[in-house]
Amino acid sequence: MGFKLKISGIIDESIVDGPGLRFTVFTQGCPHRCQGCHNPQTHDFDGGSWMDTDEIMARFDEDPLLAGMTFSGGEPFCQPEPLWELARQVKARGKNIVIYSGYTFDQLKEMAVKDEWVEKLLRMCDLLVDGPYVEGLRDLDLLFRGSSNQRILDISNYPNVRDVSNEL
Repeated sequence: MGFKLKISGIIDESIVDGPGLRFTVFTQGCPHRCQGCHNPQTHDFDGGSWMDTDEIMARFDEDPLLAGMTFSGGEPFCQPEPLWELARQVKARGKNIVIYSGYTFDQLKEMAVKDEWVEKLLRMCDLLVDGPYVEGLRDLDLLFRGSSNQRILDISNYPNVRDVSNEL
């Protein structure tokens, strides 16, 4: 039996949630509640449904073409422990992890000092799309993000970080 994760939904094959064909898990619950959010149904911490990480991995394993798994939201860092378990299994299969967070990388590093699971999840992440969605900075021409304040960070060598927003 795996960990329990509160999710809003899953997209089995996505091409908009990071590089390559991706399996995207939308977590349930978000403290940011960004105005104009693409996924407002994920904000309520009491919404969504519980799913076992083993069930999620079984679905992931059905598609050998997947480049990796993406954690979106909601706010993934509100559930770092079960997401770490998913990330651990994905990485063991030689695939990559992309995480979308309304927190900035600096905020997450501060959180990681107090929460070992945030630290562990950051260490499993390859690409982090950080920062809240800002409706006034919306830009439909940006790759894998919605507003120009958000960055795509290569954190595969955490705690070292490299902004790759303009390289993908």
